[in-house]
Amino acid sequence: MGNKKKLAQEMIACLKKEYPDAGCTLDYDDAWKLLVSVRLAAQCTDARVNIIVQELYQSYPDLDALADADVADIEAIVKPCGLGHSKARDISACMKILRDQYGGKVPDDFDALLKLPGVGRKSANLVMGDVFGKPAIVTDTHCIRLVNRMGLVDGIKEPKKVEMALWKIIPPEESNDFCHRLVEHGRAVCSARTKPHCEICCLKEICPKVGVEK
Repeated sequence: MGNKKKLAQEMIACLKKEYPDAGCTLDYDDAWKLLVSVRLAAQCTDARVNIIVQELYQSYPDLDALADADVADIEAIVKPCGLGHSKARDISACMKILRDQYGGKVPDDFDALLKLPGVGRKSANLVMGDVFGKPAIVTDTHCIRLVNRMGLVDGIKEPKKVEMALWKIIPPEESNDFCHRLVEHGRAVCSARTKPHCEICCLKEICPKVGVEK
């Protein structure tokens, strides 16, 4: 565990230098909008979600309007994000609960977030970290791939198990930014779709798999 904590600190320092301004790539200006976007982002790119939500908010500019909207009308707008029916259903149900049970506010409690329709650990952590500034570990596909590749976890692919393992070695105050930087690095350098660009990687001096194809 000590070696992994040391490696984690080295990774944090390298990534912080490489991506000083890393943050959430979903556009939002209110907590409830982040919940909408992160639900739409399942099996869809953040870039596409950012386009689709513009149309959604033109039709339904506030939480109450979206809560009152017909699920079929929401689905018609969000369909390009894929899984349109289930996403529209979850968004509608979630907005109704926020309106009726939380006075239109997103709760700042992790367990309360998990009880909202369509909100899993990844979404709840994203909200806790980005909206409320609390420690959060978002185990998206980039995070899971990179921490396995770097050896922070050993062959663990299940998101919750990766999250639990990282809580033990990542300082809480670094957790949220660390995960955002992993996403940036996974997209730009340590790609899943092409051979990793090890020659330009800021982690190449400490990576156990530099130049090794996955």
